[in-house]
Amino acid sequence: MTQWQPDAVIFDMDGLLVDSETVWHIAETDLIASFGYEYTDEVRANIIGMRIDEFMVYLRDHYQLEPSVHDLSKMLVDDMLRLIPTEVKPQPGAKEVIDYVQERGWPLAIASSSPVSIIDATVKAQGWTDVFKVRHSAENEAFGKPAPDVYLTAARSLGVDPANCLALEDSPNGARAAVKAGMVCYAVPDVSHSAKSAFKDITPHVFDSLYDVLDALR
Repeated sequence: MTQWQPDAVIFDMDGLLVDSETVWHIAETDLIASFGYEYTDEVRANIIGMRIDEFMVYLRDHYQLEPSVHDLSKMLVDDMLRLIPTEVKPQPGAKEVIDYVQERGWPLAIASSSPVSIIDATVKAQGWTDVFKVRHSAENEAFGKPAPDVYLTAARSLGVDPANCLALEDSPNGARAAVKAGMVCYAVPDVSHSAKSAFKDITPHVFDSLYDVLDALR
């Protein structure tokens, strides 16, 4: 039986292509601490993979913060834009997977929960501007992950049926979005926030690293 091969590959960004979830954690912790509260792992687990405005509603309600969701989101984004050029690094195997996808001639895109400004800053910092010419943010969708909207938009931009797309994700919310879009999802859990067991009811394709994903694609 011939191994399934995608017609396009759509990448999540934070935690999947780049090791940025720990940087987000620092920025989120500092934001909550500035109001005198502790940002716990339990609270963080509820928002991983979500769009900023959506998880900020949760944080604002949980901690009873006074600033608006818009102002809180701007504070967090501004801090991330300061940190990205020096603190965000590519995940092991990211370059190799990207190179292989390009060698195969498969169209590729980014579908991220991060705002466009964060996506563009990250792509620029990693030297991927010409690689990921198709970049979509869930901030431009009616609903963020785990809704499938941003993945469906990315597939339309590539001109590929979602069923023929491979989505690469690191979070359960992101994996749910990809599966709801009708895509095959390969999950590479970011161990800073998710265990492999968190994906057991979402996708059977769970890998320890992007190097393992590369082996599966070959």
